Amino acid sequence: MIPLRRLPGSGLALPELGFGTAPLGNLYRSVSDADAAATIAAALAAGIGYADTAPYYGFGLAEKRLGAGLAGQQAIVSTKVGRLLAPAEGPFPEERHGFRSAEPFEPVYDYSYDGVLRSHAASLARLGVERVDILLVHDIGRQTHGARHAERMAALTGGGLAALERLRDEGAITAFGIGVNECEVAMELLDRSPLDLILLAGRYTLLEQGALDAVLPRCAATGTGVVIGGPYNSGILAGRGLRADARYDYAAAPAPVLDKARRIEAACARHQVDLGAAALQFVLGHPGVASVVPGLASASEVAETMVRYTGAIPAQLWAELKHDGLLRADAPVPETKEIHTA
Repeated sequence: MIPLRRLPGSGLALPELGFGTAPLGNLYRSVSDADAAATIAAALAAGIGYADTAPYYGFGLAEKRLGAGLAGQQAIVSTKVGRLLAPAEGPFPEERHGFRSAEPFEPVYDYSYDGVLRSHAASLARLGVERVDILLVHDIGRQTHGARHAERMAALTGGGLAALERLRDEGAITAFGIGVNECEVAMELLDRSPLDLILLAGRYTLLEQGALDAVLPRCAATGTGVVIGGPYNSGILAGRGLRADARYDYAAAPAPVLDKARRIEAACARHQVDLGAAALQFVLGHPGVASVVPGLASASEVAETMVRYTGAIPAQLWAELKHDGLLRADAPVPETKEIHTA
């Protein structure tokens, strides 16, 4: 079985390996309904009992597919608030906001009290369930909103957070937090409101460990759980051969980032370790991380993920990466241990 790690505040226990559903919303490439169903079935069969989704992923498509795939099954689900889906008329380009052949809606930001409640209700309808375990505020922060950050934050702190607290107090959800790609807004919100957890995507990975400076210590001090999304930094650490057009942070990787990733990959090769395995297991070496949720788009990717998750990684690899300045000296690393899976 995949071990469980408990979120400090809510008491909710998550499998330390979950899966992200953005690919099931046709992120960058189309996935058929049959392949989406096979992906979810394979994940459940492997013991991956936690799925993270969002209305934004395919503009409702990922939630609908996840709900269909989980029908009659037991799993922990987190979804997100902060964007409502407004009906939109085509014709549409083949790709919108990175999603291909998405549903006929347009995402509209709304972090207000009413917006959070409406988003929650709409997600339940798309998922076909009466309850989800976790709600996360999606993509709040200056990186997303720029000059409108203060306005969006005011809507959240002036109403949206109260709606999340109400849902938790009423038992409609077990926990709430934020799902973001930047450290700064996590610190800003931790100064304003207690959060049960933070899903931090791309900011604590084998390639970058800036979250060690403030966010992870602050979460440990406040009893805030941490889930890591984007362990492959949008694909550059996915371990399927580093090409010049590798993605990093949802865009083409800058040359210095690509060079560092290639050096990490070369070190992994010297120790006969798959780059993706090192990336996946590294984040679980931190004691404050409850779960890691790589995106999965096929049953074969589920199988590959399980091989990566269970594979032995020698301590010498972590030591070499630290010695060569490719991994921070203060970064916790996993213990080499035998893992039994379902």
